[in-house]
Order: sequence, then structure tokens, then C-alpha cells
Amino acid sequence: MVINDENFESVVAEGKPMMLDFWATWCGPCKKIGPDIEALAVEYEGRAIVGKVNVEEADGLASKFGIRNVPTVLYMKNGEVVDKIVGATTKAKFEEKLQAIL
Repeated sequence: MVINDENFESVVAEGKPMMLDFWATWCGPCKKIGPDIEALAVEYEGRAIVGKVNVEEADGLASKFGIRNVPTVLYMKNGEVVDKIVGATTKAKFEEKLQAIL
């Protein structure tokens, strides 16, 4: 799911745990983890929101959450950031943190 400045509040209002991947088109590590993030979005559909935030298109969200490096993956519960990963890692590590907020 693409998350941007316009739809963020309505997505949060759904009340589901969220995993947000802040990325950029020019970012090599972002491209590396992209397929893992997309796979988790399919696997957790209905239980959690797994979204991608392009920092160049959603600079308001990037500023709101103080994103300075990409990729940065934020884990949110009840609209609050509860965990994050900065940089590329394994699908298993992303999933472990997602499981922890379900």
C-alpha cells in the first residue's frame, strides 16, 4: 500500500498495527528490501498495514517522523511509533518486529 501525506491519517484511523517503509527511488538498499516488504504486505493483509512511503513524494511524513536515512522502517501501534529499523536487514528481522506489535 502506498502511504502519502494525503492518506496517512485515514490509514491510521483503521486502527491496525502498521509497518511503514520510508524509501527513495535512488536508494540501493531500499530496492534490495522492497520485495521483502511487498511480500510481508501480502502475508499480513487484514492483520496489519504494511505500507511504502516515498520520501520524495511524501516529504511531510518524512519530516513528521524525522526520517534522515532511507530505508527506515517504522512500526506503529495505536498511531504511535513503537519500534524502527534503519537500514537494510533480512525479511525475518522485519517480520519479527511486525509480529511483536500484532
